[in-house]
Amino acid sequence: MSADNKKKRVVIKIGSSSLTSLHGEMSRRKLERLVDEVARLKDDGHEVLLVSSGAVAAGYRKLGCLTRPDSLPEKQAAAAIGQGLLIEAYSDLFISHGYVASQILITRSDFSDENRYNNARNTINVLLERGIIPIVNENDTVTIDRLKFGDNDTLSAKVAGLVDADQLIILSDIDGLYDSDPRKNPNAKLLKEVNEITEDIEEMAGEPGSSVGTGGMRSKIDAFKISMASGIPSFLGKSGTPNIIYDAVQASAKGTYFELEDQNVNLDLKQQWIAFNSGPEGEITIDGIGKDRILQHKKNLKAAGIYSVKGEFKSGAVVRIQDIDGEEIGLGVVNYNSEELTEFSNLTKEELKEFKDAVVEIEALVCHMEVPIPVGV
Repeated sequence: MSADNKKKRVVIKIGSSSLTSLHGEMSRRKLERLVDEVARLKDDGHEVLLVSSGAVAAGYRKLGCLTRPDSLPEKQAAAAIGQGLLIEAYSDLFISHGYVASQILITRSDFSDENRYNNARNTINVLLERGIIPIVNENDTVTIDRLKFGDNDTLSAKVAGLVDADQLIILSDIDGLYDSDPRKNPNAKLLKEVNEITEDIEEMAGEPGSSVGTGGMRSKIDAFKISMASGIPSFLGKSGTPNIIYDAVQASAKGTYFELEDQNVNLDLKQQWIAFNSGPEGEITIDGIGKDRILQHKKNLKAAGIYSVKGEFKSGAVVRIQDIDGEEIGLGVVNYNSEELTEFSNLTKEELKEFKDAVVEIEALVCHMEVPIPVGV
């Protein structure tokens, strides 16, 4: 990675460990150090957005808990207290540098609805363009587990795509991706640059929720799949390293840089929403001719190409598209509802002649064969 002095739009993900003491409480000292680095970027003319954890850590003591709570209601109550304390601390510190901070609380459903997704994008763009520092977090006080983003690593990658960021920086308790766990292997090698998320890379990260990976690395690898597919250069480094954020923007920090070599497979905003946020409402299976028409000739389907339909959905819905062998081709927005598409699939060859001009338009198709999309993220 070579140094780049252009003005950037940077998304920085801050985990709880980057803001808390050894006892699990919010650390004013760590917060001050973080804000100092962000202010330095702002002084250089960069736009900065934070995706920050820490609300539960900031609030659980005020709730009367001696240790970080385990139950969901207590976590949500602690977040309700801590969110205000956290944003107040951020706001006071940024004001001391002459900058204004703002708070954006979102849920996964805000991203799954295209209108709300675009509204969030417009709001954040106004804030960034006016020099304000948006501080984004999931609305933990009302979000239930099945509707959560999963973690703030994933959220930060989706936010980076939402705002067309020039760089995503994820800070962790480890200084990059290693070929094995450096806590167990003193000879572990730091990977300075990753241009493709391969099976070997995923094996290094371990399974989700396992103790095999290198410091909770799997969620970060999933996040980098999203950012790389969106064409956003990304960085993973150790929180607390002096000047880590500033140096990462200058491409001189110790850590791992993630960036696709082939920039022609990047997803546009519509495709990002389809791939990572929409939540497919149904599934259509197409025959070999239809598959060839989509992948080889980059054309929409003919009615005759519809083999079967699963689920109920309206025109304009996002659906999964697969071939008759069950291999997923990708995701797309269709211009017919499920009932109409089912009728096409049930027609005989003779009956289909009446619909030879009927075209099943698939808007902004995202093909999993062409773009490294993390399915299910």
